[in-house]
Amino acid sequence: MVPKYIKENANDVVFNLEYNAERPHLIIPEYGRHLQKLIDQAKVIADKEERNKAARYIIQVMGSLNPHLRDVPDFQHKLWDQIFIMADFMLDVDSPYPIPTREVINLKPERLSYPQKNPKYRFYGNNIKYMIEVANKWDEGEMKSALVKVIANHMKKSYLSWNKDTVTDTVIFEHLYELSEGTINLLGSEEELSTTNDLIRTNKKVTNKSLVTSQKNLKIQGYKKPPLGKKPFVKNNNNPK
Repeated sequence: MVPKYIKENANDVVFNLEYNAERPHLIIPEYGRHLQKLIDQAKVIADKEERNKAARYIIQVMGSLNPHLRDVPDFQHKLWDQIFIMADFMLDVDSPYPIPTREVINLKPERLSYPQKNPKYRFYGNNIKYMIEVANKWDEGEMKSALVKVIANHMKKSYLSWNKDTVTDTVIFEHLYELSEGTINLLGSEEELSTTNDLIRTNKKVTNKSLVTSQKNLKIQGYKKPPLGKKPFVKNNNNPK
C-alpha cells in the first residue's frame, strides 16, 4: 500500500530552497515570478504553433490579473508589448500588433526646459508673466485697460497673501513695470487698485472656506468636534500604586 503522505527530510527541504538573491531579475515584478517562468518556458518551445498557443495563454493570464482594464482601448496591445519585454525580446511568436524593439522601449523623451529658473518676485507666480504677455498683444482700448487692472489687483492680492503686510499701489505699479519690461506703465496714472482691507478680507474668506470644508470632511469620517468652550474629557489615572 502506497503511503498517503511521505515524510520529507528537513535538511533536504532547506537545501533546495530558492532565494531571491540567487534568482534572475524580474523585468516587470508586478506580474510575479510564476508568470516570468511561463514566459521562459514558452521561449524554448521548439514548435512555433505551440509557442503561439502558449503566448496566447500567457496573455489571457496577464489580462485576468487586471480585469478592470479589459475594456480599456489598446489594453491587449499593452499586454503583447509587455510579454515581449519580459521575454527580453527573444520570443518568436506571431503578434497581432507590431513587435516592439529594444531601441524603441529604451528611447528617452527629450528633456523639458523649466519655464523660469530664478524669478525675482516668486510670490506673483509664473502665470503673471503669461498674463502680461497676453496683455501686450492686445490693442490699446478699454479691454486692455481692464485686463491690466485685473493683473495689478491680482499682483496686490498675491503680495498680501505671501508677505502678510500692507503694500501701496505704487509698489505694485513698479513691479508691474519691471515684469513687463517697461511695456505697461501705471506709475503716472491715477488708477486705484482694490484696498488692502478688501483683499485681505477676500483671502480670509478663501481660508475660512477651506477650513469649513476640512471640518465637514472630518465630520463625515466620524470625528466629533468638542463643544465650544469645553475641552475633551481625558481620564487620568492619579491613584498611586
